[in-house]
Amino acid sequence: MTSKARQQRIESELQRVVAELVAREIKDPRVGMVTITAVRMAADMGSAKILFVPFGDRHSPEEVTAVLTRAAGFMRGEVGRRLGLRHAPRLDFEFDSSIENADRLTRLIDAAVKRDDGPA
Repeated sequence: MTSKARQQRIESELQRVVAELVAREIKDPRVGMVTITAVRMAADMGSAKILFVPFGDRHSPEEVTAVLTRAAGFMRGEVGRRLGLRHAPRLDFEFDSSIENADRLTRLIDAAVKRDDGPA
């Protein structure tokens, strides 16, 4: 197995484990329902960027990021244990704005199409 294939496999497993930890182990009510959308590991596999999207508007993405960042040490230990990694990567959480950006672009395109289809 190449190192790129191994990295992709670990990213996939890391996404699964972190999603499970956030759902079952993080008890802070500010986190609520969170979807882990992607995991991007550094080439040296020393750190991983975890992209997430919170459901609902009860708490801001910044607030959820702060809570997840505080729990990152606990989750790093659990990730290492559950995946059997000798050196678990440092977990950096970041709000995934790609969904919001896609929605905004879709609305802009829809508005432009309506303007073009309007009275001539």
